[in-house]
Amino acid sequence: MPEGHVIHRQARALTESFAGKAVRVTSPQGRFADAAARLDGTVLTGAEAVGKHLFVDFASGEVVWVHLGLIGKWRFGADVPPPSPETLRLRIAADGRAADLRGPQWCRLITAGERDAVVASSGPDPIRADADPERAWRAVHRSKRAIGALLMDQKIFAGVGNIYRAEVLFRHRIDPYLPGRDLDRATFDSVWADLVALMAAGVEAGRIDTVEDAYLPEAMGRAPRVDRHGGEVYVYRRFGDPCHVCGTPVARALLQGRNLYWCPSCQPSGAAGAPR
Repeated sequence: MPEGHVIHRQARALTESFAGKAVRVTSPQGRFADAAARLDGTVLTGAEAVGKHLFVDFASGEVVWVHLGLIGKWRFGADVPPPSPETLRLRIAADGRAADLRGPQWCRLITAGERDAVVASSGPDPIRADADPERAWRAVHRSKRAIGALLMDQKIFAGVGNIYRAEVLFRHRIDPYLPGRDLDRATFDSVWADLVALMAAGVEAGRIDTVEDAYLPEAMGRAPRVDRHGGEVYVYRRFGDPCHVCGTPVARALLQGRNLYWCPSCQPSGAAGAPR
């Protein structure tokens, strides 16, 4: 599932391509056809992301709400006949450009008020300037759940996914199974600031990089990471490989149905970490 920085990049691309323009809206697949017909020819005013939710706003006051889920994808390019139209849920086009949406978990037409309700139910998004980390701190501070689970809870940390979860815990040397209430405020603040910086960098670069200069391939004399997600990471998807910092094999376990990665030496049991 795409992490929050990907959704913010998509919102930016939609805004840059179509904001202020009367757009053609179609649903070649047919599953969004009635809503597309209502929006066709109206002005798209912009798009924004909140965590893994993307909202496309129209001058009519209506909103397209998209959640990509596990297989959904946006493709941006020239306005030419789309391949495989039978799988194309939504196409937005204007001035020779098109944005094609396939396979989302959902694509719904909602009101501005309904959008506000979705935003209110989401946790603070570290990428957004209006995010309130106090909301996340209150939830973490009172919870017995593992911090590795809390970081993936979209009602606490909107947009944080499996990669950012694993990497920020490693960067702070926190045991992923540490109860949230055992994390002190200074370390929480440092984790939040790290997420803000890492995820904002992800928006700009279009990839996730979490490794400090001393542990980059050229500094360590190792091969670059090859992974469809791109970027250099410490532990994510590195099960059994030596930790870049201490050499201990990276561990893996399932936590709430998702693969969790960590270094047993850098993040020993009960480790509450420290601010960076």
